[in-house]
Amino acid sequence: MKFAIDRYRPLQTNLTDSTPLIIDTQANPQDILEAALQRIRASSDLLRTLHCQSFLDGDIEDIPHITHALYLLTQDGCDLLKVAQQRMLNWKAPV
Repeated sequence: MKFAIDRYRPLQTNLTDSTPLIIDTQANPQDILEAALQRIRASSDLLRTLHCQSFLDGDIEDIPHITHALYLLTQDGCDLLKVAQQRMLNWKAPV
């Protein structure tokens, strides 16, 4: 039997000593996939917005804020996709 620690995987974006943000690896794989897609879509939408913006009107201090948000969204999405992929590879069709 696996320990409960195997069930909960911390997100790589946790920057604290404890791990307040975790992925329940036993959650429905479709729910895990949807959470991943939400974050990756948000990241993609933000990148699209930046692509269409002129940086001439922007503030240089906004760049670290934007890149940090993009990092969090993208890394969390990748962490979730990895769990969803592992779950789907072990998935067995119902009889």
